[in-house]
Amino acid sequence: GIKPPFAVKISRRTKMIKKDAFNSCTYIAAILIPDSVTEIGENAFFGCTGLTSSINIPDSVTNIGYRAFYGCTGLTSINIPDSVTEIGENAFYGCTGLTSVNIGNSVTEIGENAFKGCTGLTSVSIPDLVTKIGENAFASCEGLTSINIPDSVTKISRSAFEGCEGLTSINIPDSVTKIGGSAFRRCTGLTSINIPDSVTKIGENAFEGCEGLTSINIPDSVTKISWCTFRRCTGLTSINIPNSVTEIGSLAFEGCTG
Repeated sequence: GIKPPFAVKISRRTKMIKKDAFNSCTYIAAILIPDSVTEIGENAFFGCTGLTSSINIPDSVTNIGYRAFYGCTGLTSINIPDSVTEIGENAFYGCTGLTSVNIGNSVTEIGENAFKGCTGLTSVSIPDLVTKIGENAFASCEGLTSINIPDSVTKISRSAFEGCEGLTSINIPDSVTKIGGSAFRRCTGLTSINIPDSVTKIGENAFEGCEGLTSINIPDSVTKISWCTFRRCTGLTSINIPNSVTEIGSLAFEGCTG
């Protein structure tokens, strides 16, 4: 009989890869998804650790479901076509071998934990239609050195980039009004960040443990510095707090020994 690893070719008559279709099929090394498929369902390739190299998602796919490729540690690259509008929660969580990802131009939302723990990723370009970067979307992507956030984004959610130790600088566009709690927590390599005048709220722990930050400018639009916002930013030597700030939370600058 046929011995593993296997290569799988899905029939061209298939329109949907349903929930758990190939869940934990660790012996699948390659898979060909035809352009008849419009949806990749929940857990479709969950834990397919044998999948290596890259996977091509055809232009016919509009939805990548919850945990669709969760824990596919052998994947090195992924192309998300322009037909996809939403990347589901946990879609590529823990794909530690992933070094490059191309996110299609039609994506409007990157779901919670979508690329969390993808430690091999070095750079990501977020397309212009994205309005929301979900909670933990790129958390613990330790290899990430650069990220492009487009003008369409209005909110950077809680822990979106927490633990991205390789990030050295980030530009937050004028469209962003809220930086969520722990959004850049433990981004220890971060040396500079631009907070635009559009930002009205910076969440608790937002920059906690950003040891490389030496200076920070808080815009006039901010009225409150939440608790632990800049806690343990040991490299901080200068900070500008505007007259608009009426409240500084507990431990906001605790441990800023610089």
